[in-house]
Amino acid sequence: MASRDIRPKQSKTTNPTLPPELITEILSRLPVKSLLKFRSVSKSWLSLISTPQFINTHLILSTSNNNKDYTHHMLTLNITAPTYSLYEYSLQDITLKSLFYESVTEPLDLDYPMQSNGLYKKLHNYLWIVGSVNGLICLAIEKYDLVLWNPSIRKYKKLPDSRPTLMKADCCPLYGFGYDEFHDDYKVVGVFLKYGGDQVEVKIYSLQSDSWKSVDDRPTRHLLNISGKFVNGKLYWVTCRDIFNMYKDWNIISIDLADEKWGKVEQPSYGEGYFELKLGVFGSDLSVLCDNLVTHVDVWVMKEYGVKESWTKMFTIKYPDDPFVDYDYLFFPPSFISSKGEILVYFGSSKYMTCSTSHDRKSYFMTYNPKDDSFRFSEVTNIDGWRWAEIYVESLVCPLSTEGTKNVTKTKAGKAQIMTTEQQIT
Repeated sequence: MASRDIRPKQSKTTNPTLPPELITEILSRLPVKSLLKFRSVSKSWLSLISTPQFINTHLILSTSNNNKDYTHHMLTLNITAPTYSLYEYSLQDITLKSLFYESVTEPLDLDYPMQSNGLYKKLHNYLWIVGSVNGLICLAIEKYDLVLWNPSIRKYKKLPDSRPTLMKADCCPLYGFGYDEFHDDYKVVGVFLKYGGDQVEVKIYSLQSDSWKSVDDRPTRHLLNISGKFVNGKLYWVTCRDIFNMYKDWNIISIDLADEKWGKVEQPSYGEGYFELKLGVFGSDLSVLCDNLVTHVDVWVMKEYGVKESWTKMFTIKYPDDPFVDYDYLFFPPSFISSKGEILVYFGSSKYMTCSTSHDRKSYFMTYNPKDDSFRFSEVTNIDGWRWAEIYVESLVCPLSTEGTKNVTKTKAGKAQIMTTEQQIT
């Protein structure tokens, strides 16, 4: 009787196929640079990565509180370099992760397409970062020109001329950039102040309509911060009634991007003494830096919009005791809290900002730990001087349309507004 071969038969080797939902899960957690390359893998991957649903999911995961490694977050600096009697402006990128975890960081030059393609070759007069939302950065260039730009996918949109329609004379423009969740629309608010007078015009740009419109409702006081701070659907400015006596008459106003109406914000009781108010964003809440410009800064946070009692003094930051450095002010580059509870801050001196040579300019990036009032320095090389800073999250959101961002801010995990604020440090 012949024996039977009971050994298992060898099956042909086949390449395993991942379920589509698992592929989506994996891809949605990757950096934008990788996703741009993976679009060439197959037509199905190109189609998947280009869908509004995928763009939205990727954005929510990138800005989630569970993303503790900061791989999707960048800090952009508006660099100013003196050339004879003028300044030339440029932009440089720093990974947020390096500022928290590395002792030395070298920024990267941003070859932004508006400059390299000849739209703006040399910028002498104006360039400032208005704000950033969902990976889109709003830049104000040469006073009345504005650009929406996603540096991660290298796409931008030049907005229609923002020049005021009612004023014949030259004026001072102030801008704010934010996301109108109710209408799923990106908006830019322009507040135009006539030089030497009280005439004010307010215009609002809508990405959906790609046009500006004038708004009758307008502020009656002087706006002090050049760019509005965006928090939860509203843009905020510090104001005063008398520009020559501003420190005794502070106020905070906001404009709701949904109904486009101005409102007043109740302030906390800061206490007595001479101080300067600076608006910011702490986590996802409006914050106020109450800076006495000598010894310390109190950090206040409004936990619930419009409720005065919700203002909370989170902590007090003392100016570092360094005999070799003449600190003039403190501010946060856009506030960001590390997994260890550390906060990125910046100390500097306005005396350095007026020097004619770049080697006299100094910047001091630090992380502050409120648990023990300690500072940890982070050296950033090859920075001559800078005036504005903005955190943006790397995203696939296209500035040419509003697709892919609907309902991003509907859930706690998807609060994409946390990547605001810029600061002026003149």
